[in-house]
Amino acid sequence: MPSTASGSEEPLARRGKGWGEGDKDHRMKYGLFLGCNMPAIRPDVERAMRLALPILGIDLVDLEGYACCPAFGTFPSADEIASLAISSWNLSIAEKKGVDVVVQCGSCYSSLRMARAKLLKDEEKRERVNELLGIAGKKFEGKPCTRHLIDVLYNEVGTEKISQVIKKNLKGLKAVVQYPCHTRFPSEVLGFDNPGRPRMLKEIVEALGAEVQHYSRELQCCGGSGGFARQAYQDAVKFTKKKYDAMKNETQPDMIVVNCITCLMYMDKIQKDLSKEGEEFSIPVFDYAQILALCMGFDPKEVASISVIPRDKIIEKITGAMS
Repeated sequence: MPSTASGSEEPLARRGKGWGEGDKDHRMKYGLFLGCNMPAIRPDVERAMRLALPILGIDLVDLEGYACCPAFGTFPSADEIASLAISSWNLSIAEKKGVDVVVQCGSCYSSLRMARAKLLKDEEKRERVNELLGIAGKKFEGKPCTRHLIDVLYNEVGTEKISQVIKKNLKGLKAVVQYPCHTRFPSEVLGFDNPGRPRMLKEIVEALGAEVQHYSRELQCCGGSGGFARQAYQDAVKFTKKKYDAMKNETQPDMIVVNCITCLMYMDKIQKDLSKEGEEFSIPVFDYAQILALCMGFDPKEVASISVIPRDKIIEKITGAMS
């Protein structure tokens, strides 16, 4: 595993009820950090996670009172100490519950990990942040780490177990995957996969039976960082069109699989906007937790009900395919 900025090796999943305390069932316990967009805009992804992950031995603990991560472009660009204090607020909630944090959103993952690494390294900033947290009776000590769901599924659960627990599969379906940008760089703080040649998302999708196809712009950002800003929108559209053109010309995907809420919302929405300009793009986009839950047999109305690009045909193929 890559090292943190503090120079200490990042711990593996903490099992059982406390830090490193195992139990006979070898279940994992994580604090679920949902971020802002998932519960507000795509609650079906949250439902998919809550239903599917316990079957894989992952128990989710709610982090009551958490705030925005905060994402880059908000507090981090205007007030570093304020942004570090907010991230530390979130980590202190997990710290009190004795759990590491698991996230799906790439921005949340990066914000929380970068803040922890910076504060473990910079004593002066850590003291200032704890002065602010102390007003509310909280303190950052840096015990809990933040892990992305891809990391946990691949390194703690494993592809073999994923394949064993599913009731339906993706055999006969072709997919392309979108790796969350903010899980790749800076790799010395954020990396859990090979940043230049990631494979973990691909392999956990293959564990569900799909054929994952590669294309030249696979590692290009989805464009969502600019695609939700009015001033940058047209440039983001042009940027993303290059990705979709490569996808269309080099692969024949039945679906796009992501594991980041920004990627999910933007790669779904942008296809409709591209179609208005005379292009024809209509590739269904799923979060990994959604197709995992579908393969486990959960109701599509609960776990995959919200999208811009219709997904009914793919859902029918998945729900009708018995392993």
